[in-house]
Amino acid sequence: MKYRNPIISGYNPDPSICRVGEDYYIVNSSFEFFPGVPVYHSNNLVNWELLGHCLTKDSQLSLKQCRPSGGIYAPTLRYHDGCFFMATTNVSHKGNFIVHTRELKEGWSEPKWVDQGGIDPSLLFDDGGKVYFTSTGTDKDGRQGIFMCEVNPYTGERLTGSVCISCGCGGKHPEGPHLYKWFGKYYLMLAEGGTEYGHMETIQRADQPWGPFEPCPHNPILSHRNDGKGEILCTGHADMIRDHNGNWWLACLGVRTCSNENRSILLHNLGRETFLAPVVWTKDGWPEVGEHGLISLDMDGMLPGEPGPVNRNFMDDFTKDRFKPDYNFLRNPDRENYAINTADRELVLTGTKITLNEADSATWIGVRQKGFETVTEVKMRILSDTQAMRAGITAFYNDSYHYEIYLAKEQHKYKVALAKHIHDIFVVTASVETVYNGCIYLKIVSDRENYTFLFSCDGENYIELGKGLTVGLCTEGTLSMTFTGTYLAMFAENCKAAFCGFSVKVLDY
Repeated sequence: MKYRNPIISGYNPDPSICRVGEDYYIVNSSFEFFPGVPVYHSNNLVNWELLGHCLTKDSQLSLKQCRPSGGIYAPTLRYHDGCFFMATTNVSHKGNFIVHTRELKEGWSEPKWVDQGGIDPSLLFDDGGKVYFTSTGTDKDGRQGIFMCEVNPYTGERLTGSVCISCGCGGKHPEGPHLYKWFGKYYLMLAEGGTEYGHMETIQRADQPWGPFEPCPHNPILSHRNDGKGEILCTGHADMIRDHNGNWWLACLGVRTCSNENRSILLHNLGRETFLAPVVWTKDGWPEVGEHGLISLDMDGMLPGEPGPVNRNFMDDFTKDRFKPDYNFLRNPDRENYAINTADRELVLTGTKITLNEADSATWIGVRQKGFETVTEVKMRILSDTQAMRAGITAFYNDSYHYEIYLAKEQHKYKVALAKHIHDIFVVTASVETVYNGCIYLKIVSDRENYTFLFSCDGENYIELGKGLTVGLCTEGTLSMTFTGTYLAMFAENCKAAFCGFSVKVLDY
């Protein structure tokens, strides 16, 4: 059956995949965004529904003023004896921990902290009741490697000392470890080479969980570091399962760049997305991924269910009194600043003095940009204002990289303005005085080269205010190393504003 990658588009990196009977689940990293660790469900590995998040309470997820791309790093999802377990790292607060639940709809436990350092923790439930906890680390000589201990997954208690079981297969930054028991042997799969354009996935095996491990003779089993086609790059950080029909699959991260037929550039703004590849096993017991270690946008495989059409559009008419799971907030939100008015079908945002230019919890609520070609629209009205107010919509990567169109008030006059923040430069690039008659319509149109910002006073006749280059919101251009992607969001500063009919249409695939 044919299917199309990515299977989960937009910023959804570091996938971990888990099968429960004929149901499949994926979790992803979430960094500084709240709630944390999205949980997706599928019956066919192609159509994925966002069920919710593992970390939905402040007590589970402390992100107070965490740096951009801090917070929650790569999670692992496992199911054992009727219970889901999710292990991850909060690099901004206390380190590695495990949460668990027997019913996804009822929420997850409080974090059970594990006294083993590093990032990218994973779990293996072995025969005889032993549970192995792996994560990255550094040995006494300063070498990076994979450390392991036995752990009680319900309490986080470490039951043995932590031992370095592998330093990888020669690539830099061995990370993202997953230890499996297949065919009577222990397989250790790693991401190596860094999560940029030299990224790759390697695998080793041993007779015992502590090693010694022998590397696969055709490592890396997945990498696009030498792929001249360039449709998909940076592949790695993978997890593998066998489906209920006995076929094997690998979920991994990868990126699609802003390249088009007129230009080829190693820049991406959508973030690292989740891709799927079929796996077959050689006679000597090693996995072969995709097309000799490469994956494609269009692939073929024996999926466990018939795929259906994929809908990446988002629409909220605010008729329900609960936030849709697609939404994220910046760090821990002040819930009092977000209210759904179902009677008037509006979302009311109460803006504070905290602005989008700060590594803090501005009044901001958004969804992932899931395609290059999108149209974002909203109708907005001001409920209370000040001379320092701003309220509108934004194409947002982080506090130092964002573009927004918004309504402002200066000297008792309303203006529609376009502002851009790139590196340490924040500037209003366009501003026009407008007659505000109780509402205004705002629109962002994106493609691989530009974000275009428009406004209307009647919802029909739009005026273009200006553009912003897509490459200004790309991961590779940020001041420090970042790992997220662009959001399309509503926001308010120093005022109260009501938003109606927020929609994001994805025009490409």
